[in-house]
Amino acid sequence: MFKKVSMRTIQFREAVCEAMSEEMRKDEAIYLMGEEVAEYNGAYKASKGMLDEFGPKRVIDTPIAELGFAGIAVGSAMNGNRPIVEFMTFNFALVGIDQIINNAAKIRQMSGGQFNCPIVFRGPTASAGQLAATHSQAFESWYANCPGLKVVVPSNPYDAKGLLKAAIQDDDPVIFMESEQMYGDKGEVPEGEYTIPLGVADIKREGTDVTIVSFGKIIKEAYTAAEELAKEGISCEIIDIRTVRPLDYDAIIKSVKKTNRLVILEEAWPFGNVSTEITFRVQSEAFDYLDAPVQKINTADTPAPYSPELLKEWLPNSGDVVKAVKKVLYK
Repeated sequence: MFKKVSMRTIQFREAVCEAMSEEMRKDEAIYLMGEEVAEYNGAYKASKGMLDEFGPKRVIDTPIAELGFAGIAVGSAMNGNRPIVEFMTFNFALVGIDQIINNAAKIRQMSGGQFNCPIVFRGPTASAGQLAATHSQAFESWYANCPGLKVVVPSNPYDAKGLLKAAIQDDDPVIFMESEQMYGDKGEVPEGEYTIPLGVADIKREGTDVTIVSFGKIIKEAYTAAEELAKEGISCEIIDIRTVRPLDYDAIIKSVKKTNRLVILEEAWPFGNVSTEITFRVQSEAFDYLDAPVQKINTADTPAPYSPELLKEWLPNSGDVVKAVKKVLYK
């Protein structure tokens, strides 16, 4: 008989907190560091209560010095610890990107396997409303371009918890990207222990007419579009890749071979992004199955505007998805 799994509805921030806390209870080598993660319970309350449980040696408030504490984490990981580093936003991770790219990602190879670097660098990515150009950037494709890093972008509380636990358990550096606009999202999460393996996409909605691939908070626009299109008899299959690197090409190609059409929705600038890579692999491995050119939907090719009206035009939306789906269906 199958054991019944008890589910409860929690917020995205609570799923993140649970994942970190559960892993820290199992392994004293794991600790959390970052700006305001301790006394303030996290800038987005994703570490609420953790200072009380684990104390100031394992939940550490840092100065506003990303390069410094990212470097401390790398050295600490090389000496047997397993840090979780929270950036208040991945825009600020640019200050510490030298440590991430030149040390964390490369130390296993450069040391001939003598050192590994089990770190999770986590925090919000992409836009979060009127935060303007320097606080609204999506860097998934930047980090995914670097060998040695794994890149995870969950879209709901269930995936966030399972993927974050897997990331913490991983022996290599993982970039774990969230969203300020998802921390309050609610979803069902099991009571018990579970992990979701990195590199496995998930079919969120099965369909027959067109494949829509997306990830992160922008996938909500795909769900809205699919509901609208269903009223017109158009059946959309939606794939959440969940992990940008390693990327589950097989799941995407299998779906395209069924639907014969592909639309990719990504909150990133149009040039050289994740959707570009997916497009290349699909045309390379499933060209004969395509009944229309691949359509990709991205932000406008400009820095994010501050004006709410301009921001609305800059960001992809469900209407853009509907248009792209109808284009590949020649409707």
